[in-house]
Amino acid sequence: MSPIQACLFDLDGVLVDTAVYHYRAWKRLARELGFDFTEEDNERLKGISRMASLDILLEIGGLAFNENKKRELADKKNEWYVEYILQMDPSAILPGALDFLQACRARGWKTALGSASKNAPVILRRTGLSPHFDVVIDGNKTSKAKPDPEVFLLGARELGVEPAACVVFEDAAAGIEAARRAGMRCIGIGSPETLREADRVVPSLQAVTVDGLAAWLQTEC
Repeated sequence: MSPIQACLFDLDGVLVDTAVYHYRAWKRLARELGFDFTEEDNERLKGISRMASLDILLEIGGLAFNENKKRELADKKNEWYVEYILQMDPSAILPGALDFLQACRARGWKTALGSASKNAPVILRRTGLSPHFDVVIDGNKTSKAKPDPEVFLLGARELGVEPAACVVFEDAAAGIEAARRAGMRCIGIGSPETLREADRVVPSLQAVTVDGLAAWLQTEC
């Protein structure tokens, strides 16, 4: 097993908490379309692209629209979401995330963001996280949504690191599948019941240290 050279991070639910803003915006759209959208429904949207999320929302509502209308609805949801995230500040960074990013870089590991969000640059600026990444791969650079491995493979390529030397941190089953398909090791952030395909699951980045991660991976060799 290759030693760690890089860590790749999902954004929502791993580094910052923006899930509530996505949920509010999708629920608002569903209400406008005449149906309810629950927190349980929202779980199906984790880790996938905006248009794929819209397809699921419309399926829940039993609705179908042409592509032009769907783009209009997706843009409306995004406008509401951006309204919400423009109020973000560094307090939105999840416990342990900043410390872990800093520790990775201090150890000489490269860092990349691998997110489906097209709003990732805004969130990184608002929270002050931008300087902590060597590479940012987001929905503006990818054409395929997770669980396709494109986002992580692009991250490794831009970092100049082989996939086998990368560790991905993800909170969604689709992201974990993407990491595995990319040939990368994956740490799940959240519940072992929903992230059972991860190599290891922890409740948050607060529960991870670079020394502990390196030691654990060495025992896996």
